Amino acid sequence: MGRKLEHPCSNSHSRPSFFFHFLVCKANPFWVQLTYFIFLSLLGFAALSMSKPRTNTFWPDNIDVFFTSVSAATVSSMSTVEMEVFSDTQLIIMTVLMLVGGEVFTSMLGLQLAKSRFRKHESPGGDRRVNSMNHEIQLNTMSIANEKHGTDLESNMISSSNTKSLKYNATTCLGYVVLGYLLVVHVVGSGLVSVYVSMVPSAREILKTKGIKIQTFSFFTIVSTFSNCGFIPTNENMIVFKKNSGLLLMLIPQVLLGNTLYPACLRASIWVLDRMTNKVEFNYILKNHKEMGYGHLFSGVQCSLLAATVFGFVSVQFVMFCLMEWNSEGLDGLSWYQKLVGSLFTVVNSRHTGELIVDLSIVSSAILVLFVVMMYLPAYTSFIPPKYQKEESGKERVGESEAPRKSILECVLWSHLSYLAIFIILICITERHKLKEDPLNFNVLNITIEVVSAYGNVGFSTGYSCKRRVKGEMGCTDTWAGFVGRWSNTGKFILILVMFFGRLKSFSFKSGEAWKLS
Repeated sequence: MGRKLEHPCSNSHSRPSFFFHFLVCKANPFWVQLTYFIFLSLLGFAALSMSKPRTNTFWPDNIDVFFTSVSAATVSSMSTVEMEVFSDTQLIIMTVLMLVGGEVFTSMLGLQLAKSRFRKHESPGGDRRVNSMNHEIQLNTMSIANEKHGTDLESNMISSSNTKSLKYNATTCLGYVVLGYLLVVHVVGSGLVSVYVSMVPSAREILKTKGIKIQTFSFFTIVSTFSNCGFIPTNENMIVFKKNSGLLLMLIPQVLLGNTLYPACLRASIWVLDRMTNKVEFNYILKNHKEMGYGHLFSGVQCSLLAATVFGFVSVQFVMFCLMEWNSEGLDGLSWYQKLVGSLFTVVNSRHTGELIVDLSIVSSAILVLFVVMMYLPAYTSFIPPKYQKEESGKERVGESEAPRKSILECVLWSHLSYLAIFIILICITERHKLKEDPLNFNVLNITIEVVSAYGNVGFSTGYSCKRRVKGEMGCTDTWAGFVGRWSNTGKFILILVMFFGRLKSFSFKSGEAWKLS
């Protein structure tokens, strides 16, 4: 038999294992993730600062470099400088930040920590031998129990041990599935984009003119799209590719696979693997999704309702966008087919990715308000009929009876809308002089879009236009940087806090429950 491995949460006096013991068993997940993203942002800031930009004529300020690092690590894609400022080396650094900061990758790290909490009785090298021995132990235990009545406790202990071993193996399999999911999507996606750009002269000429390598563009774009970051190596984002409908159609599935439809696609992948291999671990995962402790693993009914809700939101936005913007300046010069694909691409990106083929500053206010609502909604928002609500509420009540009581601080905390209002007020205070002098650019709607976009880690921005200035001043140059690029350093720092808050918002969705408004 294999050797027993010590349970990570058992008492240990080994100094090297103290940090791991604390991380796995004692540390609050919120502080673990906050520390992770802060460290990632600082590391990215150092790497970007040491790397030279594309040109020596412009060097971003430290606050802009740190803002970019935070934006990439939290997959927010808020920008204070143009993307073509960054060199290939810096683009690679940002690609790594987006990859390791994405929800799928961080959830995979969480799976590894969760696996460490289980007691592994057998070495992982002898799965078949362990399963056969467990089966023999069960048969022997049953025969002995029929002859002797004093072995019930021993039988229960063996059964519990087998269950823990199965759960451990299932968690390991789930980790491999997530890793495979991540690799397949990135490899296939970047390969398709690379082939498309190489074969389509118009797309290839755009990158050649801008001096961007096809391989860099392909992998950067796929990582950014799948992680729902929204950064694109070009200054104009996807506006410059708005006539390349094939490229847009390739990126639309990437947006959905990495965020809103991830639970449904993950469950479908596990179901296919279960049918193909008949491994007991996959069957266990499908039937015990809550016990797995993986927040992205839903039941079959929940996945169906989530998918229906996602396509419902996309359909509503698509119809409204086509009705309001079909003959607008943003879609001018496109064929009817290119308009359809471009509209679909825009509304799919409005939830969490933020890639654009139109300038938001010329989009109608009604559509902008709709986008604000979509950006605010959590990724896994779904419509649950009353029939299923009763079943889910019943399950939650069972879990609540065992859950620890909330502290006073957790109850007093306000809702997310309250915090967003506070952030908007603070930015209006820091930018109050610009609100008076430049009201067409600096208005509450544009600030609200920027804040909610940072909170939702989306990246939508109305930008800044010198033509909208009430007072014409010399020296104003239009750029493709986000609206936040024209804010003060204090305003940029507040938006950095909003990006961190938005990336960790899942830890405080139920805050403010003690407040009653009636």
